[in-house]
Amino acid sequence: MRKFFGFIVMLTFIFAMVACGADNSDEEQTGEEDTGGEETTAESEETEEAAAEGEDGGGELEIFSWWTGAGEEDGLNALIELFEEQHPDIAVENAAVAGGAGTNAKAVLATRMQGNDPPSTFQVHAGEELNQSWVAADKMEPLNDFYEEEELMDKFPEELIDMVSQDGDIYSVPVNIHRGNVIFYNMSVFEENGLEPPTTFDEFLNVAEELDAAEITPLALGDKEAWTATQVFENVLLGALGPEDYQALWNGDISFDDERVVEAAETFKQILGYVNEDHASRNWQDSAQLVSEGEAAMINMGDWAKGYFSNDLDMEVNEDFGYFAFPETTEDFMVISDTFGLPSGVENEEDVKKFLSVLGSVEGQDTFNPLKGSIPARVDSDESKYDEYGVDTIEDFREANLAPSLAHGSAASEGYLTKANQAVNIFVTQGDVERLLESLEAALAEE
Repeated sequence: MRKFFGFIVMLTFIFAMVACGADNSDEEQTGEEDTGGEETTAESEETEEAAAEGEDGGGELEIFSWWTGAGEEDGLNALIELFEEQHPDIAVENAAVAGGAGTNAKAVLATRMQGNDPPSTFQVHAGEELNQSWVAADKMEPLNDFYEEEELMDKFPEELIDMVSQDGDIYSVPVNIHRGNVIFYNMSVFEENGLEPPTTFDEFLNVAEELDAAEITPLALGDKEAWTATQVFENVLLGALGPEDYQALWNGDISFDDERVVEAAETFKQILGYVNEDHASRNWQDSAQLVSEGEAAMINMGDWAKGYFSNDLDMEVNEDFGYFAFPETTEDFMVISDTFGLPSGVENEEDVKKFLSVLGSVEGQDTFNPLKGSIPARVDSDESKYDEYGVDTIEDFREANLAPSLAHGSAASEGYLTKANQAVNIFVTQGDVERLLESLEAALAEE
């Protein structure tokens, strides 16, 4: 009963977010929220008709995601093409839902899961987005036997398997890894001002002061989207606490009045003093353009920004832009991982497992990730498929201490994340450390 109540609360919250237009990403398209349910119904009817016809003796596999943008759509299409080559008797439906950086897709998914009409498999972030939203609601099937059959137990880092597990059972297969604690910088700006990438908070603030004196925005920020400022704050917390105590903070084992947490909030406040004044009107792509144009020197963004710099802005890695770990987190890796699992109640369970097998294979991951701009979740990938940044990130992923991202749904529940985003964005405007930490503590107590 408790799990069911938590599931209903989560659904109510998602619907409230969509109704209020909580995410203003530039990916949103007019009327998507209104038509999503109708489209889903039509898709379900088509699925039933195709299954009834069964002309080629195969099944139909519905892959649900929000991958509709440049790079990610290419990666998904390449993965589907690979699957169809290996399983030509299984028809694949790409049921991606555009808009809202995943908000629209999650709302449609919640409706379908509540109505016992799950897609064959769906995109979900490793960590609490998976575990608190769907595993806790008894909506997913364990994959322990699948992992053993596919010999996957030693192919992913133990910490990553823990992120897709609950109470000893494994519930999804990671297809990629993004790193959240990376700063990209304009190399010409640094060279012209005689600057080196900082490794500590003090060094970062000194570099920021020199850039500010040169009338260059030190750190680009676009917090028109709710999560971007939270991502900066979580990285400051990771640097101040280390990965174990960082996780303990979200588990409630460390209080928000811990002196290290207070100091981290003060450091975050100092960093915000060096961002562009129009940050509230920009999304992350807009702020990345400031870096490409030399108006700003740095941006803290997940490594999807690397793909944006390279593919959209025609910048060369380690020539036009460089990268370094967020200060004080050189040995750590803030993990953001997209995964797919087996929803309870699907009729084509074996077909889903065949897709998960391709998705979790070396060939599948090395087909998808170079196009997506991410790195493979497997530790035995073919590094020749990746550029210099990818190879460096793969090496760091294998050796660094892994930490789950709050800003991307891994460290805490989706309901808590929304409250955290609200508290952080108020802090960006008002700079009240005490209020920020009290709000975060109170929200955690309500979980």
